[in-house]
Amino acid sequence: MSKPTDLIQGTLDLLLLKILALEPLHGWAISQRLKQVSHDVLQVSDGSLYPALHKLEQEGWIKAQWKTSELGRRAKFYFPHSIRTKASGERSRELGTAGGCD
Repeated sequence: MSKPTDLIQGTLDLLLLKILALEPLHGWAISQRLKQVSHDVLQVSDGSLYPALHKLEQEGWIKAQWKTSELGRRAKFYFPHSIRTKASGERSRELGTAGGCD
């Protein structure tokens, strides 16, 4: 039987994949997008967001690349891994229909 934290982590993973399927974003922008699509209900701390992004990167779901942000600062941008793009899109569509975040 899974623990409640497993459910939360799996949900966060799907939300991140859905957000990143739309466009590459850096961590702060991902956090802001989560708040926006949830109408300020979901607020993920850095201590949860960055480990989740790192886990998805390690598992091959996403890639990361250092780029210059819109404010001229270096930031790590995350985007779906090309091999997994179709699979992440399918997972995102499932989330969109089940999660009501569209």
